[in-house]
Amino acid sequence: MKYIIKKDGKIEAFNRDKIIKAISKSAERVLYNLTDDDKNFVVDYVLNGLIEEKTPIVTVHVLVENALEKRIPKVAKSYKDYRNYKVDFVHMLDGIYRKNQQVIAKGDKSNSNSDSLLVCTKRTLTLNEVSRQFYMKFFLNEEELQVNNDGYIYIHDIGSRLDTFNCCLYDLKNLLKDGFEMGNIWYNEPKTLDVVFDVIGDVVLNTASQQYGGFTIPQIDLLLEPYAEKSYQMYFDKYLKITNDEQKAKSYALEDVITDFKKGFQGLEYKFNTVGCSRGDYPFISATFGVGEGTFAQMATKYILETRKNGQGKKGNKKPVLFPKLIFLYDEELHGEGKKLASLFDLAVDCSRKSMYPDFLSLSGEGYVADIYKKYKKVISPMGCRAFLSPYYEKGGFMPLDDTDYPIFEGRFNLGVISLNLPLIYQKAKVEGLDFYETLTYYLEIIRKLHKKTYDYIGDLKASSNPVAFMEGGLYRGHLKANDRIRPLLESATMSFGITALNELEQLHHQKSLVEDGSFSLEVMQFINDYVERIKKEDHILYAIYGTPAESLCGKQVEQFRNLYGIIKNVSDRSYVSNSFHCHVSEDITPILKQDLEKRFWDYFNGGKIQYVKYPIDYNIDALKTLIRRAMKMGFYEGVNLSLSYCDDCGYEELSMEVCPKCGSSNLTKIERMNGYLSYSRVNGDTRLNDAKMAEIKDRKSM
Repeated sequence: MKYIIKKDGKIEAFNRDKIIKAISKSAERVLYNLTDDDKNFVVDYVLNGLIEEKTPIVTVHVLVENALEKRIPKVAKSYKDYRNYKVDFVHMLDGIYRKNQQVIAKGDKSNSNSDSLLVCTKRTLTLNEVSRQFYMKFFLNEEELQVNNDGYIYIHDIGSRLDTFNCCLYDLKNLLKDGFEMGNIWYNEPKTLDVVFDVIGDVVLNTASQQYGGFTIPQIDLLLEPYAEKSYQMYFDKYLKITNDEQKAKSYALEDVITDFKKGFQGLEYKFNTVGCSRGDYPFISATFGVGEGTFAQMATKYILETRKNGQGKKGNKKPVLFPKLIFLYDEELHGEGKKLASLFDLAVDCSRKSMYPDFLSLSGEGYVADIYKKYKKVISPMGCRAFLSPYYEKGGFMPLDDTDYPIFEGRFNLGVISLNLPLIYQKAKVEGLDFYETLTYYLEIIRKLHKKTYDYIGDLKASSNPVAFMEGGLYRGHLKANDRIRPLLESATMSFGITALNELEQLHHQKSLVEDGSFSLEVMQFINDYVERIKKEDHILYAIYGTPAESLCGKQVEQFRNLYGIIKNVSDRSYVSNSFHCHVSEDITPILKQDLEKRFWDYFNGGKIQYVKYPIDYNIDALKTLIRRAMKMGFYEGVNLSLSYCDDCGYEELSMEVCPKCGSSNLTKIERMNGYLSYSRVNGDTRLNDAKMAEIKDRKSM
């Protein structure tokens, strides 16, 4: 008989079941199913190591760790981490407490879509800190933790990335067809336009909270078209019975459909901008539209634009809302001058100069988005502010199987992004006498390993974790059973390598900005692109390169650079770094030059990109049209960047005012383009943006 000396000095008989229970819990934490052989191996290893009759419990722990290291290393790490958690728990709890107190006292401006004054947001921020601490402790190894803490890589959404997926193109068309179940309630397929608006609102608010990124309703004009037709027929039949006059019945029916569109879009704007989700923020919802040629599809496009342009609020004090983000799909054959839908493009431009939305996505210019549309008539809608999906084919997967195969986009999603800090990596190589590309590859490999670990972890989640998406058809092939693992759905998902601060990288290498040179940054992007294309085939994962919309990261990366290498002119002397591949905001260049300079990088960033310029013209609508059409020929996803200001006292509105010239009030609402999306730079006397981003906005000339 063998005995174990507990930490409190008590002596107990050796119990194999306790070891099995402990290692089983450790295995569960990394989603590994222990076999009987695994369990017997560990127990036998421990027994063989118990030389003395009585052995301290610490020795038993070491023997268990050694056995697991030989058999299942990832379970060994889980066992060790959990065994030592009591030592680290005090430090973790202290960090959580400090975060909680910071939110209560100062708020949080890491996400401008969150109002940290709200109770639900405060709770969410505290919970995110708990999740972040556990992720750092139990998911990262020491090497990964160190490079993340130093800032060479940045793991986005660290408190959420093991719970669910990131951005998506939700397949509402498939979900609504024939009905679905949500929250144990059966929803029949809507039969009228007014009802489908209500159902869309319910679905989006429910399901957007089950992810942590942008939620896009693709081609909402075509989604709504059949329901508008049903409503029209219902109204027509009703009025024909009353009037017995076919023309009057048609006219009255059309008026009622128009009313349903107006009320429906207004209702969605109210819901999406006032009802926070369980994440504690307002869901980042986008809608694409514009290529529907039918009467009711055109009507949908017209009234989503009219609703946004007119704004919401009390009479005399209306202002545009932030959500959904609007994206106009531009096809030269439909929207070019004199073409069938040119008037809708004109309305979109007028709306954009009033509210900064819609942004415009080219389906007929250059690049892979337009190429896919021209060949297959398939739209690659952006997922939120800038994320795009790589092609995935119905039969062949990554590549088309034959000439009849076609790409699928609706219903797909991505699994998050990890960004490189290229200036920091470059400076490390320079200071330590290392080869830059070898150093860069080291960090690329770390991101690759993290992506693969995340892929494996998420794949073991059950479909019941997000039933509307994984069981009711909200996502592609999402008709699993409750206990099914979601791994089969991941093959079409993308995972991204994020890029920031190319301008600062160029400054380090050439002491020139992207406007002055850019050749080294292009060389680096070619290297990263070649790497990503190679590992995509090796790992059979749809990796992509993403132009990171650095919100809080723009300031964090500067701090990390300064901590290691101090202040370097034009690199770390400002409080922010440049966003992705964009020219520095302080460059005094024309919109045309900015478009040309950023075009060089466009095709490298197919996982996420947007181009925008600040229009210095006196907002002449013809000039805007010319510049947007130019961007569409170049194949851009283009944003109009203004600075909108509204007086909350008298309702006066003007571009970029600090004090109302009409009534003298400083009680303003100001809307700025954060990166690829809009945020409040002032609301209720404060800003939702962090200090670094506010400093960037102050310096803006070219965007």
